[in-house]
Amino acid sequence: MSRTVRTLLAFAIIALSVYFVIDRPARLGLDLRGGTQIVLETKDAPNAKANRESTDRALEVLRKRVDALGVSEPSMTRSGERRIIVELPDLQDPTRAAEVIGKTAQLTAHPVLANDGKAAKGQQIIPDESGQPIKIGPAALTGEGIGKATAGFDTQQGQGWFITIDFRGNGGKAWQQVTAKAACAQGDERRIAIVLDGKVISSPGVVPEVACGIGIAGGSTQITGDFTTQEAKDLAALVQGGSLPVPVEIIEQRVVGPTLGDEAIEASWQAAVIGIALTGLFIIWIYRLVGALATVALACYGLISYAALVALGATLTLPGLAGFVLAIGMAVDANVLVFERAREEYAAQPGKGVRRALTVGFDKAFTAIADSNVTTLLAAGLLFFLASGPVRGFGVTLTIGVLASLFSALVVTRVLVEWALSRRAISRRPKLTGLGSTGRVRDWLERRNPDLMKRSRLWLAVSGVAVCLAVAGVFVKGLNLGVEFTGGRLVEYSTTKTLDADTAREAVSAAGFPRAVVQSSGDDDITVRTEKLTNVEEKRIQTALAKEGGQVTKQRDELIGPSLGDELRTKALIALGVALLAQLIYLAIRFRWTFGAGSVLAMAHDVIIVVGVFAWLGKPVDGVFLAALLTIIGYSVNDSVVVFDRIRELWQADPKGRFAALANRGALQTVPRTVNTGMGALFILAALAVLGGDSLTDFAIALLIGIIVGTWSSVFTATPIAILLQGRSPGTPPAGRQQRRPEHRPVGDSGAVV
Repeated sequence: MSRTVRTLLAFAIIALSVYFVIDRPARLGLDLRGGTQIVLETKDAPNAKANRESTDRALEVLRKRVDALGVSEPSMTRSGERRIIVELPDLQDPTRAAEVIGKTAQLTAHPVLANDGKAAKGQQIIPDESGQPIKIGPAALTGEGIGKATAGFDTQQGQGWFITIDFRGNGGKAWQQVTAKAACAQGDERRIAIVLDGKVISSPGVVPEVACGIGIAGGSTQITGDFTTQEAKDLAALVQGGSLPVPVEIIEQRVVGPTLGDEAIEASWQAAVIGIALTGLFIIWIYRLVGALATVALACYGLISYAALVALGATLTLPGLAGFVLAIGMAVDANVLVFERAREEYAAQPGKGVRRALTVGFDKAFTAIADSNVTTLLAAGLLFFLASGPVRGFGVTLTIGVLASLFSALVVTRVLVEWALSRRAISRRPKLTGLGSTGRVRDWLERRNPDLMKRSRLWLAVSGVAVCLAVAGVFVKGLNLGVEFTGGRLVEYSTTKTLDADTAREAVSAAGFPRAVVQSSGDDDITVRTEKLTNVEEKRIQTALAKEGGQVTKQRDELIGPSLGDELRTKALIALGVALLAQLIYLAIRFRWTFGAGSVLAMAHDVIIVVGVFAWLGKPVDGVFLAALLTIIGYSVNDSVVVFDRIRELWQADPKGRFAALANRGALQTVPRTVNTGMGALFILAALAVLGGDSLTDFAIALLIGIIVGTWSSVFTATPIAILLQGRSPGTPPAGRQQRRPEHRPVGDSGAVV
């Protein structure tokens, strides 16, 4: 790609990104916006099987009920063959939504009979809406005959709220027949019982104006009564919803308060600004002018990736927001790889100028950049396809972040730096550019030239001890699995008075839940986790906490059914297993199986240690932790790939050289890049750990541990393993990408082109 094409492409993408950022707002997930998410699963019925078709029909019935709730911008989608995801923004009380949406039985209308205390075949004695027992006959009308139900207010006669029901098909005729018979009766027998889920939701009486034997004709009817506004709307929603073709069961329910989402957004943006500022200052300090230009490109990266999110209509979730912020710290990696390569080239041939050194740096760093980012994309893809809920959003934002970082590093940075180095006043001052020296760390390593791989067995022993301690933590302390993996319900409350965990535990126990897990979270937050908890029981806990903690506000509410918990736990294990296998196959193809095995074993070492630390600390292992773990997988292999790419290059240049010595040289030469890249990510994660809430803090801690351990393992675990395996399975250097010729041939420090 020529310099002109790169420049035009960079300006076009940046201009387009500015347009999307200005023109389209971000689509926030419920965990940031606040609201209720309910996941329903259809079940087989005696006369119908739960499949794609019946689930789609059930979705349309449920859509009518949701529309009647009056929630702004509701979202309903089918997930897989048998699941329906209902998102209700800004609705904080799941009780009402679950009662309206979760009704599963057929909606039917029955004539009310004289109650003699006995029920013949086809008859039932059940309580009406006021709790009085009534006797009903066989169904005269089903929900299939109901077209629309709306709530209205009588403004002319002032008789309050009413419900208008429009019939469809044979529904109007059936209603006329049942009301014609009721109009000839007296007392309870003039009533029609509307039954849903085995419960009478309304039993209106036929007014005297309806003629005996004639009934109510015309295709519609009205139900009047002493309704409140909410009662009228809820009844209309239930009636309009009609009947579901198959039963549904609530398997997941999430409620997030708006303040929690606002705090997460604010914390993430503060972390992004602080992290970019610290990363930029660090890169400028290390690489001077080219570092300053890379910082500009880093800001462009943030713009491009955010614009891509809004342009694609992707939903930004809490883990996704954290992934977006984290990707900023990792975006500098490609720049660091290029600059370190350019420094080496300039040190080897200073007479050919910094511009040529930069061109060769981009050329030589390309394979490492490509391979390392592919491994991260593999992890992000697994998150999207194997995870569920908000964690999938993390996979989307991480993928966009990786692609945007590649563009900003390989195109935007290159355009800016080449333009700067083409200025004669700059190209004549190599030290000003930041490429005129190799850096203190590299100079020290070259002077000392330590033989790290001489003690490769010692490093493997240290790694083995660390893994054993981590495994011991899992067996001794156990994993604190979140409700996503165990099933159950977790509710987080904030109180106006400081409430310690012991006092809260006593209050919850006194409310009838002695086995509930009660923990303090933050300064004034309490979390309650139980295996089973209905919405009514949750209200009882909230009332008990209010007696001790003053005003209580629900911040978060998550309910996961046991079957879904088992499924998510299985998916998590599958995701980790597939990640290991996919990375091994890719690295075996790109390098050699010994390199791939070293990378994957080092990656497994990193994952086990992070899991073990969380076990010892008692921190929750949930979906957000899974997102962090799969990110660590990508980052760990990323580091190992950079090291092995350099070892491969040295091995190709000296095929008969001693492999352990070549591996030692390759590891030492990549240390500056590893340290500089790690520092960029650490700045971001430290800001997230300090500023974020509980979920973001745990996410940041997991990644901090993973990056530190991954930096160690890429040199002291992956490389020694490769040396050990190479000794037992000798072979030739793996084929690498042929280096391209530089685009220009500058002569002298002036950078002039001939």
